[in-house]
Amino acid sequence: MSETATIDGYLASVDSACRAELQRIRVLVAELVPGVEESISYRMPTLTYKGRALVYFTASKRHMSLYPSSWAIEEFADRLADYPTSAHAIRFTVEQPLPTELIEDLVRFHVRQIDAGRQ
Repeated sequence: MSETATIDGYLASVDSACRAELQRIRVLVAELVPGVEESISYRMPTLTYKGRALVYFTASKRHMSLYPSSWAIEEFADRLADYPTSAHAIRFTVEQPLPTELIEDLVRFHVRQIDAGRQ
């Protein structure tokens, strides 16, 4: 996967099925959090809120990953039981995408934590 300076460039370099799924997440987060800013950070598409990373997302050969925050992953661990997780990432596939409602809840939770000043 080539390094790019924009999310559009990143998405253009991934498989079309993954691209559609990551674009769905991108649009959903932008609708939930008006004014979210886009960048590439750590070579990953990054959406920021109030100057802080809100979510990162990536595609690899076998899966995609969403990085909402370790706090959000802990908070919704029961709803993430069907997905491989690490301290910071949730892995999913085209065949088993993250449900819209779950993404919304993860993002809203992280927004609340940022608004509360959690570091």
